[in-house]
Amino acid sequence: MKLRISFLCIILSQFFISQQGKIINNQSTAFEVSNQDDTIEFIVYDTKLDHKKPVFLWCQGSLPYPIYVNSKEEGLWIIGGGITNFDVENIVENYHLVIIAMPKTPLIADEKDINESYWYFGNSKDKNRPTLEFQKADYLENYVNRAQKVLKFLNKQKWVDRSKLIVAGSSQGSKVATKIAIANKNVSKLGLFSANPFGRIDQNIREYRKQAEQKQISWEAADKGIEEEYQMFRDAYNPKKLAEKPELLAWKSFSVSLLDDWLQFKKPIYLAYGTHDIASDLNDLVPLYFIKENKDNLTLKRYLNLEHNFFEVENGKPNHEKPHWEEVMNDFVKWTLK
Repeated sequence: MKLRISFLCIILSQFFISQQGKIINNQSTAFEVSNQDDTIEFIVYDTKLDHKKPVFLWCQGSLPYPIYVNSKEEGLWIIGGGITNFDVENIVENYHLVIIAMPKTPLIADEKDINESYWYFGNSKDKNRPTLEFQKADYLENYVNRAQKVLKFLNKQKWVDRSKLIVAGSSQGSKVATKIAIANKNVSKLGLFSANPFGRIDQNIREYRKQAEQKQISWEAADKGIEEEYQMFRDAYNPKKLAEKPELLAWKSFSVSLLDDWLQFKKPIYLAYGTHDIASDLNDLVPLYFIKENKDNLTLKRYLNLEHNFFEVENGKPNHEKPHWEEVMNDFVKWTLK
């Protein structure tokens, strides 16, 4: 009997921590939603959840970046799925900003477990290869299912205004955001940044063509590269090859077209991209499909001479001294408030 009571206390204690949250670095409140298969960690970028506001769910891009890094010299510092590039105060003035930790990636990672690009390699023997656990969890449906559980949890909180739900993401996160919007009827506005309407692998093929057209490589080299992309995609759909190379799972999962989903979504969509971004340059064609379907719920924002992460491009290369993410995000936040 004592053992049962102790076990019950442990469960109640874990539930209490999950419901109340834990303050991190005097910046955010961390929560977790657990079941038998997974523990989903996420943060709300605020320390006092006493004001009722709608949720702004930001969907991270690719690779297993932790939300926080624990450094011996600097202490805790935040990556937060790229939100450090934003005017965060402008977002949290009107919304509860929520970021979900990447699957099989700690919310707080020790600096010894991240590589020079700041993403988590954990127990991987190669610092430039994610853990096997992450590779097996790195597929679109998993991100969407995890987000659904987090949104269900948030929907029950008294500090959440359920009259509005903003979901947005950049690059890979735009794919996740799209599928969440289709799956969750509560999403009121969808934000897409540096999105590829036709999947993922197509940009590699277009990159080979562009390099050949610009005489950076020969057409023979482009032809070889394109054929190799075809073969990789065939392998991704081959169960035997997929078992041998789990990193192919993401290429299979994230190379789906999003255009039909965007056309299906009946609420407002905001599509923003840089004109120097090969990943999203086919967005120039998207309005044609909306016009054809007589749909007027698309707002398209084209940022001239900016690349995938909204840096200015000079002499063909991004100038990291000239960022524009803050401007880009502030434009979107302003649009959500209309």
